Amino acid sequence: MEESEKKRPVHLDFEDNITYLKKALGVEENFDIVHLELFHAGKQMALFVVDGFAKDFAITQIQRELVTLELGDLDHDPVETLMKSVIPYVELSTASDLDQVVDEVLSGPAALVIEGAEKVILIDTREYPVRGPEEPDTEKVIRGSRDGFVETIVMNVALIRRRVRDRTLRVEYVSTGRRSKSDLAITYIADIADDKIVSKLKQGVEKMITDGIPMGDKTIEEYVFGHHLNPYPLVRYSERPDVAASHLFEGHVLLLVDGSPSVMIAPTTFWHHLQHAEEYRQKPVVGAALRLVRFLAVWTSIFLLPLWYLYASNEGLIPPGLEFIGEEQKGAVPLIYQFLFAEAGIEMLRMAAIHTPNALSTALGLVAALLIGEVAIEVGMFSPEVILYLAVAAVGTFATPSYELGLANRLIRVALLIVTSLFGLAGYLIGTTVWLLMLAHIRSIDTPYLWPFIPFNGRALRDVLLRAPMPLKHRRPVAIHPKDPDR
Repeated sequence: MEESEKKRPVHLDFEDNITYLKKALGVEENFDIVHLELFHAGKQMALFVVDGFAKDFAITQIQRELVTLELGDLDHDPVETLMKSVIPYVELSTASDLDQVVDEVLSGPAALVIEGAEKVILIDTREYPVRGPEEPDTEKVIRGSRDGFVETIVMNVALIRRRVRDRTLRVEYVSTGRRSKSDLAITYIADIADDKIVSKLKQGVEKMITDGIPMGDKTIEEYVFGHHLNPYPLVRYSERPDVAASHLFEGHVLLLVDGSPSVMIAPTTFWHHLQHAEEYRQKPVVGAALRLVRFLAVWTSIFLLPLWYLYASNEGLIPPGLEFIGEEQKGAVPLIYQFLFAEAGIEMLRMAAIHTPNALSTALGLVAALLIGEVAIEVGMFSPEVILYLAVAAVGTFATPSYELGLANRLIRVALLIVTSLFGLAGYLIGTTVWLLMLAHIRSIDTPYLWPFIPFNGRALRDVLLRAPMPLKHRRPVAIHPKDPDR
């Protein structure tokens, strides 16, 4: 907290300090705020801590050390004496503002108030509830590490430092939210990351004016990066420490939010969202083949349905040899409405799967496949081709490594379907052109979203399309302006 914002300095009047802290922390109203009265070395003391955050062993050990004090031990500079000679703990600091003490206690550390001292000792004894670093469900690999980020920022930083032992790795702490006081960490390698990118991210976070960030990283993305009408993600989310570390070595900056198991990677391009760790866990030839198949799946998820609808609605456009394209068994509902209804049905099924307990997920799939899909075809509501091509497009959507990119591509697919139904071939071509122009116009912290396709960089584009062997990847992406361009 800045000096200009301090409201209540710590006084020599011990009772006045305690009264203020008890009122500000709501000790009488909150059952989990612990206020412990102590008396050691002839001085009154008070310990304030949130019960759910405190390490019982650490607090007990501190009290054992305080008991050993004798009368007169704290007559000269009690704060300095306690911090250097008595309290057996690593993470110690002081605060001379009671409002800062309140914020710190609510964040987890314990506060020790001493009679006759103008500073309060802060002891970071917090221990958040945490689950094990399990492999993320959305980024599984056949070969590779099985650990993943968790909801505790300190453990997430440790998982990164385990892989990045560079002495210039920086993890800068930021607190945001007027009421939530949420913990953030901006992480980068100082010898590689561009100072302008780091500065812009810091400024964006510092300018956030909000009560809190209950939705965590997504709220920060909307504040810092903007582009609210743009469906495409401007940061890459990852729950894998190895993926985060590899981006650090490229020159990217990470944003870690306490309470979120996802790390935000910035800046990113469209192609970053199409990469997957599995490609780098296999031989280069196999990885390149996997990447090409994934690209095919993504393009299929966007363009297959509008293109098939265009051919089915305009049989004169069907190329020779592809006469099988079209509706052999027309449904009772117009073709465009079949697609829109089916798209809505797929989205409903996805939502239902999220909220369905695991024990019932298989039954849900059978209901969707048998009762909805087959019956809809038998009664003539949907044509079989609509179900087939929609299923292929859905597989392509789920094959997209980035969940956010898959949702954005789905919206674009529906938009292309609508403009194609309204304006035919011209609508399909114009819609595709507008989509490309929209992507080319996007910039993520001065980084072109379609780089290296637009602006063109042949060598970098080759690395995007084909998984090159690691010994041949000598250069870092120039689009993010790394200080050290050579790996």
